[in-house]
Amino acid sequence: MTQPRVVTFLGPRGTFTEAALEQVPGLEQTERVPVANVAEALAAVAEGRSDAAMIAIENSIEGGVTAAQDALAATPGLRILSEHVVSVNFSLVSLPGTRLDDIRVVAAHPVAWAQCSGWLQRELPGRAHLPAASNVTAAADLGASGAQAALSTPTIGDWVEGLDVLADRIGDNPDAVTRFLFVGRAGAPGEPTGADKTSLVVELPSDEPGMLLDMLEQFATRGVNLSLIQSRPIGDRLGRYRFVIDADGHIKDERVADALLGLKRFSPSVTFLGSYPRADGQRIHVEPRYTDRSFVEARDWLRGLVAGEPLQPLVE
Repeated sequence: MTQPRVVTFLGPRGTFTEAALEQVPGLEQTERVPVANVAEALAAVAEGRSDAAMIAIENSIEGGVTAAQDALAATPGLRILSEHVVSVNFSLVSLPGTRLDDIRVVAAHPVAWAQCSGWLQRELPGRAHLPAASNVTAAADLGASGAQAALSTPTIGDWVEGLDVLADRIGDNPDAVTRFLFVGRAGAPGEPTGADKTSLVVELPSDEPGMLLDMLEQFATRGVNLSLIQSRPIGDRLGRYRFVIDADGHIKDERVADALLGLKRFSPSVTFLGSYPRADGQRIHVEPRYTDRSFVEARDWLRGLVAGEPLQPLVE
């Protein structure tokens, strides 16, 4: 994509989502617009009010961010451009003069609450949870929300003045990370790097025995590993689901392209969300029978049979 002029992200300023934007090169002159939720961030891209959006899609502790998965599935005309991983930890903050014994209600984004549950049970057992729209909002609204403390980002002091830090680095897992996606409007995917992911949303053709197995076999028989598969309700009636899938490889890899062709024949709806470099840069190991060369040679062999060409002797 061309250099984005406007990007949207889950606000307010100072969230982990904005921290993920720091990993995208060339955004120094880009206007960053905080919005209230993921659906709004993506809608702005689809409608042309923004050139790209950064959204949280998966947490190493809590798993997939379902609101983001549903918004991606429901918003047409988008492509994932890149992924970014941000280490996450949390601080307990309050208005000046507040002690731990004074706390009865803790404001927190639900993901932050879950990731600090062990510490909260040990240090603040029985306290009520007041859900907040973001980690920054939880702290910024102290005094008006009815909470005496908030779980927030370690850098909250850069964005909200007049807060005391009662405890720092209170996440239960110090290695916790969140995966973010940088999303733009639909266009041609970039070239393969050898360390790529392809993201899809796939619906099953019917609710019958073996349908899920049939879908998975489209990948298994081509040697395509799935790093994520999660079911989400379609929403038209009970029992109908779509699957959010991350597959190792690029749409221009022969094995991935062939798997997508199989999915298209099988599924009533396949949404291609993008092929993009992995954040960790880890190259994907491919067995010899699934390399691009093996697919090309197989097609050439079949083409020769159809054309009546003489069989070539095997080379030992």
